[in-house]
Amino acid sequence: MKPSGLKSRRNERLMALVAIALLLFCPPLIIVVDRLPAFSVGWLPLYLFIAWAVVIGLTAWLMEQRAGH
Repeated sequence: MKPSGLKSRRNERLMALVAIALLLFCPPLIIVVDRLPAFSVGWLPLYLFIAWAVVIGLTAWLMEQRAGH
């Protein structure tokens, strides 16, 4: 069983991840990215793909169970 301090820290990090995800996908930021000057393809699909990959990667990293714990 994990000590309560480690569980509390993990929960705090997960809540921070939720806040980051909400900020990355908030409509004002998406509108700004969508209105950037585009070359052949707009920046919005690239931004959404990278932001989603970051959220998934951070989630996987936080949820990883270490063998030593």
